Amino acid sequence: MTEIIRIKDIDKSFSGVAVLKNINFSIQKGEVHAIVGENGAGKSTLMKIIAGELEPDAGKIYLNGTEVKFHSPLDAIHGGISLIHQEFSLVPQLTVYENIFLGREISKKFLKINFIDKKAMKQSALEVLKTFGILNIPVDSKVRDLSVADKQLTEIAKALSTNSRILIMDEPTAALTLRETELLFSILKNLKAQGVTIIFISHRLEEIFEIADVVTVLRNGKLVATKKIDEVTMEEVVSMMVGRSMKSRFPEKPIRETSNEKMLEVKNLSSDAFKNVSFTLRKGEILGIAGLVGCGNTQVGESIFGLRDFKGDIYLEGKRINISKPTDAIKNEIFLVPEDRHDLGLVLQRSVKENHALPNLDLLSEFGFVIQKKEKKSVRASISYLNTKVSSINQRVDNLSGGNQQKVVLGKWLVRSPKILILDEPTRGIDIGAKYEIYKFMYDQALKGVSIIFISSELAEVLSLSDRILVMSEGRITGELDPKNATQEDILKFAIKGKES
Repeated sequence: MTEIIRIKDIDKSFSGVAVLKNINFSIQKGEVHAIVGENGAGKSTLMKIIAGELEPDAGKIYLNGTEVKFHSPLDAIHGGISLIHQEFSLVPQLTVYENIFLGREISKKFLKINFIDKKAMKQSALEVLKTFGILNIPVDSKVRDLSVADKQLTEIAKALSTNSRILIMDEPTAALTLRETELLFSILKNLKAQGVTIIFISHRLEEIFEIADVVTVLRNGKLVATKKIDEVTMEEVVSMMVGRSMKSRFPEKPIRETSNEKMLEVKNLSSDAFKNVSFTLRKGEILGIAGLVGCGNTQVGESIFGLRDFKGDIYLEGKRINISKPTDAIKNEIFLVPEDRHDLGLVLQRSVKENHALPNLDLLSEFGFVIQKKEKKSVRASISYLNTKVSSINQRVDNLSGGNQQKVVLGKWLVRSPKILILDEPTRGIDIGAKYEIYKFMYDQALKGVSIIFISSELAEVLSLSDRILVMSEGRITGELDPKNATQEDILKFAIKGKES
C-alpha cells in the first residue's frame, strides 16, 4: 500500500502541560486506521492537528510524501482531509441541505447578480444522501427537528460531500442504532474500496476489530504501538491503553441479597414517545432498560425525573407522588444523569465547583449566601469518592475529559443521598478505564441501597451489570429478561419485536 500520511515527531502542549509527546506513525492509502486510547490520551488533539484546527508546537506532517502546514480547517479540506467531530458542528436553525453545503453554497446568476440556488442544493443533497444509502432524512427538514442519529448521519454526509480522500471520524457511532452502524460500516467499506482513507476513533473496541485494518494506541500523550488489527487481541489493546493488565472489562458483581421491597412503581405511563409503560424497581436493584435508539427508554427516564409531560401514576415506597418538574423529583430523592451531559447535565463554561453547587444551593447556603467552606468540602468529597481527575475544583468543566465530565454529573447528586438514580447512557463516549470506575460506582451505590434505573444501548454492559432487564421497542415494554440466562440476541429479539408486528 502507498503511504498517504506520515506523522513525524509531533509535540503539543497547553498552558505548559504536554498533551502530545514525540508522536510518530504513518497511515496507508485506502486503509481504516483506528486511533484508540483513554480520555486524555491525546487522540482528539492529534486529529485536530491533522485537520488544521490546531498547529503543533513541533514536528511535521507529510501528505503524499510532501510536508504540509495547515493553518485552518479550510486548508485541510483543500488538502482532501475532513474531520467529523464527536460533538455536532451543525447549525440547528438551518435545513439539512443548507448544513451539507454550508460555506459551499451553490449559486446561479440573474441579471449579473449571484443568488443561492436552493433547488440545486436540495437536489445535490438528495444525491449525496442517496449515494451513501441515507434515504429517510428529508433534506428540507430543520436540523433541530432531527433525531440524534439523523444529525450524526447528516454530519457524515456533509463531510463526504466535500469528496475528501481522508476522512477522520471521532466516535461516529455513539448515537447510532445497530442498523445505522451497519449502514455506516457498509459506507466505509465502499469508501475504502474507492481508495478513501479512514481514521476512526471509537471507545467501542468491538467496532475497531470489525472495521479497522490497523490500530494505533496512545497513552498519556505518547505513542504506545501501531499494530495490524489481526496481530493483536482485544485484551492486548486494552492493556496497552490503560498501562496494566485488565482481566475483564467489567468488575466482579458483588454478592448482595435481593430485596423484595418496592422502591418505585410506575403504572401505565404514557406520552408522545411511549405507551402504557409499567414496572417496579426494588430497593438496591439495578434495573436495565435496553432497546435500540428511539425506543422510548430515554423519554421514560426523563418523565420520571419531571422533564417531560406524561400520563400515569408513580409510586415511591408505596405512596403516590406527583412529578411535573425536576424539583418534584429532587424533593423525592430521584435524580437523573441524562444521556446528553453537555446540554442537560453540565454548564460547560463553569467550574467543577460551580457545577457541583448549582443544584445543591439549598444545602450549601445559609440566608441566601453560599457557605464556601461547606461548598468546597462537598465538592472535594465527591471528587475523592469518584476519583475525578481535575487540576483544581476551579477547573472549567469543558477542559475535562468525557469520563471526568460524567463523574462531575454523577457527583453533584451524591450530596443529596439519592434513593433512586436514573442513569441514561452513563458510559457513552468515555474510555474503558472511566467506564470501569462508573460500573464500580453503580455496584457501590446498589450495595448502599440506592435503586438504579440503568438505560443503555450497550447490550454487553446491560447484561453484565443489571439484576433484571426490561426491553423496549417503539415506546412499549416488549420483554423482561433475567441477565443470568439471557444473551444479546435475546435482547435484540425483543428490541425489534414492535417493528416486526
